Amino acid sequence: MSSQGWTPGSLLGAKDAAHANLLTAASASHIKVTLKDDTLGLGARLGRQGEQTGLDAFKGLLGRLNGKSDEELKKDERKLEDVRLARYASLKFPEVRFVRAGLLEHEKEPVSTLVPKEETTKKSKSNEKKRSQPGDDETSSSESDTPARKSKKTKSKSKSKSKKSRSREETDSESSSESKKKKKSKKRKAESEDADKAAEVKKPAVSRERQPMGRQVLRARHIAQKKRAMLDDKSLNERRLQTFIVLCHTLTIAIFLTAFFFTCAIPIFWPLLVPYLVYISLFSTAATSGDLKGRSPFLRSLPIWKVYASYFPASLHREETLPPTKKYIFGYHPHGIISHGAFAAFGTEALGFSKLFPGITNTLLTLDANFRIPFYREYALAMGVASVSRESCENILTKGGSDGEGMGRAITIVVGGARESLNAQPNTLRLVLKRRKGFVKLAIRTGADLVPVLAFGENELYDQVDSDQHPYIHKFQMFIKKTMGFTVPLFHARGVFNYDVGLMPYRHPLNIVVGRPIPVMQQQNRDKIDDQYIDELHSRYVEELLRLWDQWKDVYAKDREGELEIIS
Repeated sequence: MSSQGWTPGSLLGAKDAAHANLLTAASASHIKVTLKDDTLGLGARLGRQGEQTGLDAFKGLLGRLNGKSDEELKKDERKLEDVRLARYASLKFPEVRFVRAGLLEHEKEPVSTLVPKEETTKKSKSNEKKRSQPGDDETSSSESDTPARKSKKTKSKSKSKSKKSRSREETDSESSSESKKKKKSKKRKAESEDADKAAEVKKPAVSRERQPMGRQVLRARHIAQKKRAMLDDKSLNERRLQTFIVLCHTLTIAIFLTAFFFTCAIPIFWPLLVPYLVYISLFSTAATSGDLKGRSPFLRSLPIWKVYASYFPASLHREETLPPTKKYIFGYHPHGIISHGAFAAFGTEALGFSKLFPGITNTLLTLDANFRIPFYREYALAMGVASVSRESCENILTKGGSDGEGMGRAITIVVGGARESLNAQPNTLRLVLKRRKGFVKLAIRTGADLVPVLAFGENELYDQVDSDQHPYIHKFQMFIKKTMGFTVPLFHARGVFNYDVGLMPYRHPLNIVVGRPIPVMQQQNRDKIDDQYIDELHSRYVEELLRLWDQWKDVYAKDREGELEIIS
C-alpha cells in the first residue's frame, strides 16, 4: 500500500470518487493493518488440528509483527509439540497407554515413619487451641458481616491485646527467676527429644510385604534357581546337560529294565537270555565275593560324573587324612530318598575321593535285590557297587588289598537304610541310629576303623508326605518294608520342564563331611565280643556325629528347623 502512495493518516480509496466528500481525517485514525497468522497462501487448506506445516516458523514471525509476546509464542509452540508427540505415540504404540507411576502396596512406608514429631506436636497444639476457643466457629460464620461490625471487632481485639501485654510485662518482671529454671528444663527436654528423633530416624521402616514361611521358602528358592537359569547359551546348555545326566541316573533301573524287555521281544536273543537269567538268579556271587573283578576305574572316572555332581552342586570335605595301612567302614548319614550324595562321593570319582584319600579302595554298598535285576547288575558291578549283606562286607574287608587281607580297603554303608528314608524331611535331620549296632560288630570282627560321614543337604533334595500327619500311609509303608525289604516313600521334587512337580531332585548344595576315624580293636571270635565294648564304640560314634553337626551346622545348614535327632 505504501508502494502505491499510501501514507499513515491518509484516507483510503480514490480522491475523485463520488463518496470522497463523506470521508474525513477522523476515519483515517481507525485504520489498522493486521497480518493473519495462519495464512498459508492462496488456495491453501489448513490441516487437521495440531498438524504442523513448513510455515509454522513464519506464523511466529507474523505473530511478532502483530504484537504477540515471546511467552505467548512459546506457549503455542509447546501446544503444537505436545500434539505432535501424542500423535507419534498413538501411531507407534497403538495399544499402550502411559499413566503415572506409583508405589506398590507393600512398598509404601507407614505414615508414622514419614511424619516427624515436630509436625504432629504442632498439629496437636493447634487442635487444642481451636478447642479452647469456642468463638472461632462464630467468627468464621460471620465473615459476611458489614465493615462497621468488622471494625468494631478489630478495635475490641486490639484493646484486649494491649491489656494482655501490660499484664504479661508485670508478671514477667516478678517471675524472672522462675523463667530461667523453666528454660533450663526446656533445653533438657529438647535435647532428649532430639535424641529420640535420631533413634527413630535410624529405625528402618517395617515393610508390609508378607514374608514367606515353611514350604514357601523352598518355592522361592526354586523360582530364584529358575531366574538364574536365564543365562547365556553356554551356561544354559551346561544346565540342560546336568539335568539330562541326573535324570538318567534317577531312572537307571527303569532304563535297563526297558532294554531287557525290548530284547525279550526279539526271539533271536532268547537262547542268550534264558541262561543269563538262570545264572544271575541262582549261581552268580559277584556281588558278595569281595573280589571286585567287575569294577571299572574307567567308568567311575568318566567326565559325565563331574557334570552329575555339578547339578546340585556336591562337594566332599575331609577333616583328617586316612592312612592306607588300615581298613575303614564309612557310615553315611542321612539316607535321604535316593542317596545322591553317597553315589557322587563314594560311587564315582566325581568329587575326587582317590585324591583326598590316596591308597584306599572304597566300595559303596546297596541292597542285594538290586543284583537280581537284569542288565542293571552289570552296570552296578562296573561302578564298583557291592551287596550290603554281612557275607559281602566281611569278604571285602578280609580279602584283597595290599596284603591280601583287606588292607587299604573300605566300604560305605548307609546306616539308616530304608527306615530312615521315611524321615527325610527338608531342613530336618533325624537319624535311625539308636539301635543300629550291626556295623559296629562288623568293625570289631574285621578290625576296621569307624568313620562317620554327615551329608548336609541330602534331605533337602526332595519333599515327601510327612508320616506324623498321615499315620495310615506310614503304617502301609512299614508293612511293605517288613514284607519286601524296601519302602515306597511318597516323594516329589521338580520336573524336567517345570520347577514344581516331578522326580528330579532340587538343585540344592550337597556338602559331604568325612569325620575323624574311631579306632577299633579286632576280635574275630563272635562269641567273645563284649557287649560293653560294642556300646562304647557306638556311643563314641554318635558323639563324633554330634560333633560334626555342631561344627558345620552354621555353615552348611543355615535353614535348619531343628537340631540333629538320634531315633530308634
